[in-house]
Amino acid sequence: MEIKNRTLSNFAELVRTGECKKFRGRLKVGVDLGTANTVLAVVDSTNRPIAGVSAPSHAIRDGVIVNYYESVQLVTKLKAKLEEKLGTELPYAAAAIPPGVSEGSVKSIGYVLEGAGFEVMNIVDEPTAAAAVLKITDGAVVDVGGGTTGISILKDGKVIYTDDEATGGSHMTMTVAGHYKIPYEEAEVLKTTPEKEDEIFPVVKATIEKMATITEKFLNGYQVPAVYVVGGSASFREFTNVFEKKLKLPVYRPVHPLLVTPLGIAYNCELPPVTPKKK
Repeated sequence: MEIKNRTLSNFAELVRTGECKKFRGRLKVGVDLGTANTVLAVVDSTNRPIAGVSAPSHAIRDGVIVNYYESVQLVTKLKAKLEEKLGTELPYAAAAIPPGVSEGSVKSIGYVLEGAGFEVMNIVDEPTAAAAVLKITDGAVVDVGGGTTGISILKDGKVIYTDDEATGGSHMTMTVAGHYKIPYEEAEVLKTTPEKEDEIFPVVKATIEKMATITEKFLNGYQVPAVYVVGGSASFREFTNVFEKKLKLPVYRPVHPLLVTPLGIAYNCELPPVTPKKK
């Protein structure tokens, strides 16, 4: 996974520094309306990362918009920030959903992008978006989001099964909050503090084991060579070990697992044909 890790590292550096790459031609945007963070990824027509931005968000839960106005305002703000840095308009974007959400939720997510001034070119499921970045043709991609654990199973480059179930990073945070008897917001900060990982992991391990059990159920009846985990909740060092012990399969996690899906969403933004200028 060396090449993919390099691409992800380059994108992560753009998000961290707020810098952008020089580009030619039209740009594609991927909007990841996450439960804890909203991420916008910008790539060129060859899928080279050009820019990115991330901000905390609480407007969506398990793929469902719970605060439409707040979500539109945030995406509008992030879009404007990127356009100013890049010196160009960003008219086209794609979004993503957890597998199995209702048609109404799909439309709502599209409306958020439209409300922010984007033309929506595609809405793809999250694990499939991640698979596009990892260039997986055979295997299972498990996206551990804020509210759900979703999966896409691929064979010969085609998605043959998708599903998801409610257990994700927010459930880990609630476990931390209950254990330490602290508010949810404080628990989220504690959970994501690298220096506290050795202390926090035993607290959330049972929740991760449940995610592995959900994945095992999804895989029932399918033969896959390996499992690839993405999503911010997969960042714990021992996360893959828990999955491997349960699934009895190789489990891989790319660098910066939180940023895989938004980058894959941008890959899936289908640009419209260029209309020739009239003479």
